[in-house]
Amino acid sequence: MEPLFATSQTEALVPRIREFVLTELVPLETTEHLTGNFSTVARILDQKRELVRKAGLWGLQHSVGEGGLGLSLCEFGQVSEVLAWSPFGHYAFNCQAPDIGNMELLHRHASAILREHYLEPLKEGHIRSCFSMTEPEFAGSNPTRLGTTAERDGDSWVINGHKWFTSSADGAAFAIVMAVTNPAAAPHRRASMLLVPTDTPGFELVRNISIMGDPSDHWGSHAEVRYTDVRVPLGNLIGDEGAGFTLAQERLGPGRIHHCMRWIGISERCLDLMCRRAATRELEEGVMLGEKQFVQGWIAESRAQIDAARLMVLRTAHNIDQRGAAAVRDQISEIKFFVADVMLTVIDRAIQTYGAMGITDDIVLPWYYRHERGARIYDGADEVHKTALARSILKGYGLDTRKSKPISNRRDA
Repeated sequence: MEPLFATSQTEALVPRIREFVLTELVPLETTEHLTGNFSTVARILDQKRELVRKAGLWGLQHSVGEGGLGLSLCEFGQVSEVLAWSPFGHYAFNCQAPDIGNMELLHRHASAILREHYLEPLKEGHIRSCFSMTEPEFAGSNPTRLGTTAERDGDSWVINGHKWFTSSADGAAFAIVMAVTNPAAAPHRRASMLLVPTDTPGFELVRNISIMGDPSDHWGSHAEVRYTDVRVPLGNLIGDEGAGFTLAQERLGPGRIHHCMRWIGISERCLDLMCRRAATRELEEGVMLGEKQFVQGWIAESRAQIDAARLMVLRTAHNIDQRGAAAVRDQISEIKFFVADVMLTVIDRAIQTYGAMGITDDIVLPWYYRHERGARIYDGADEVHKTALARSILKGYGLDTRKSKPISNRRDA
C-alpha cells in the first residue's frame, strides 16, 4: 500500500484482506483450478464468499447507503491491488469484472424496477451478469460502429445482432447490451444500453471462445452471443436513449482504475515469485540465480516500474474522485497502456527466471500469461490510447492532428 494515498480505511482493511487472500485463496491455486473450467473452483469460492460476509468485508465497492464501506475510488484501488494477489481474489469478494461495472451502471442509471430485480441480487452475489458490446464484424477500437440493432415495436425493443467477448456470459442471469437504436443520429448518439435477461427467447450463447487454449466456463468464460428477435420491455432501457456511448465511457473510467490496480497486484505477485526463485535456485554449488546481474537487473527494473505505475494510477484515481473521469481522460489513457505493459513485462521476466518450470502449470505464471495478454487489447487497444494522449498533448502546441495542420501559433512553448 502506498503511504501517500493511505487512509484510516485502507490501513484497517488492507492487512485483513491480505491475510484472507493468503490463507483462504492462494492454497486453491492448484493445477486443476487454474487449467480446468472455472466452475470447478467456483463451488469452493462460494463457500469462501460466506467467510467474506462473516468477516464484514462484503460489498467493499458500495456506498454506505448501499450496505458497503463507502470507499473512494482511490481507496478501493488499493484494496483491488491486494485482491489481485490471487486470480480468485476479486471473485471471492464479489467485485469482479464485468459485474462491478454493471453494478455501478445500474445503480446510477437503471429504473427502480430494474434495480430491484437485477441490481440487488447482483450485489448479494446471488446472480452474475455480462456486458455485451464488442462485435466480431467491427473493429473494437471504434465503439461507435455497431451492427447490433434495437428497434421499437409497441411496448418492446426487438434486438438483433452478433457479439463476442461477452465475458462471463456462461451462467449469467442478464446481459447489458449495446445496440443501435437510432441509426440516423450522430455517431456518438446512435447506440443505447438495454438489459436483456439471458433466458429471453432468441438469446443464444454460441460458444465459450478458447483463449490461448483455454475456453473455460462460468465467470472465467468469454462468449460469442447472438441476439435473434430478442424482445424486452421498453423499460429495460438503461439511462436515456442514445446515451450508450456516454454510459460506456462513464463505466470504463473507474473500470480502468480497477483493472490497472489489479494489474499492479499481479505484477507484485510475479515479482515476489521471481525473487523467491532467484534467492533459492542454485546454478552451481554455492551460486544462486539471484547473484547473476541479468536477474538482478530484472528485479530492480520491475521494482521501479511497479512503484511508478502504482503512483500514476492512484494519482489518477484521486483526481477522478475530486474532479470526475472526464476531466482526467488523458491520465486514464496514460495508465491504461503504461500499466498493462509493466505487468506483461514483469510476468515475462518471472517466467524467464523460472526457466522451463516457468511455462508449466505447476505455478500460476502461465495462467497470468494466458489471461492477461489481452490487457493491451481490451478496454481500448494500447495504440488507441497512445494516439489519443499524443493528440491531446500536440493540441496544446497548436497542432490538430485530425486536420493535419496547425490551428494556432503557440507562443508559450
